Amino acid sequence: MQYSVAIVTGGNKGIGLGITKLLLKNNYKVITCGRSSFEDIENFNGLDHIQGDVSNYETHSKIVEKAINSYGKLDLYVNNVGISKWKPIEEINNDFLDKLFKTNIYSVFWGCKASQNYLKETNGSIINISSIAGKRGSKNNSGYVATKFAMNGITQSLSKELGNKNIRVNSICPVLIRTDGLLKALSEKSAPGYKNIESFLETFKETQTALNRLPSENDVAQMVLFLASKNASAITGQCINVDCGVFPQ
Repeated sequence: MQYSVAIVTGGNKGIGLGITKLLLKNNYKVITCGRSSFEDIENFNGLDHIQGDVSNYETHSKIVEKAINSYGKLDLYVNNVGISKWKPIEEINNDFLDKLFKTNIYSVFWGCKASQNYLKETNGSIINISSIAGKRGSKNNSGYVATKFAMNGITQSLSKELGNKNIRVNSICPVLIRTDGLLKALSEKSAPGYKNIESFLETFKETQTALNRLPSENDVAQMVLFLASKNASAITGQCINVDCGVFPQ
C-alpha cells in the first residue's frame, strides 16, 4: 500500500502528538516541527522532526523541502501550533499580541503558502487546528479569541482561493482538550480555572457539554484523519466543532 505524507506543526506534544501518532498508525510518513525537540523519536517509524520557529516562513519552507526531498510528495499539512492565554483587556500590550498572532496566525499563513504548490500535485489537504473560541467570545480571552476567529476566516478564504488547485482547506474547532498547555493556561490568574482547575473542568463538562464529557486529543486526531481522506473529498471551507455538543450549529 502506498503511503501518504503529512506535516504536523507542533506535532511533538499535546493535540499535535495525538495527530502524529494516529497518522503514523494509518500509513502516513510524518514530519513534525516545533521549538522543542521530539522526545523518544527513535520509538516511532516513519517520523522526522525539525526544530524551529513556525512563526517564520523560512521554517515552513524547510519542513516542506524535507518532505519533498525525503518522500517526493506532500499530501497533508496540519497547522496545529498554537498558544492560549487568558488576559483582561487592561493587561494586553503589543508584546502579548505579537506573540499570540505570530504563533497562532502567522504560522498558518506561512504553512499554507509553503505547502500549496506541492499539495496541488496530490489533491492534498490543509487542516487548521482552531477552537470554538473562533466562533464565540469569552471573558478575559479577547486576544486568543481574535486569533481563532482569524484562523477560521483564513480557512474559509483559502478554501475558495485554493479550490481550483484541488486543495481542500478545513478547520477543526475543539474545546478544552486536556493538554499540558491548557492546564498551564487555566492555572493563571485571569483564567476561569485559576482557583481550581479540576472543579472548573468538571463543572464545564456537566453544564456545557451535551455528552457529559470533554473531547480528547484522539477525537481531534480522528477528525484530521477523516478530513484528509477521500471520504471527505466534498468537504472544504468548513470549521467543524469537536466539542461534545458545547456549541451546536
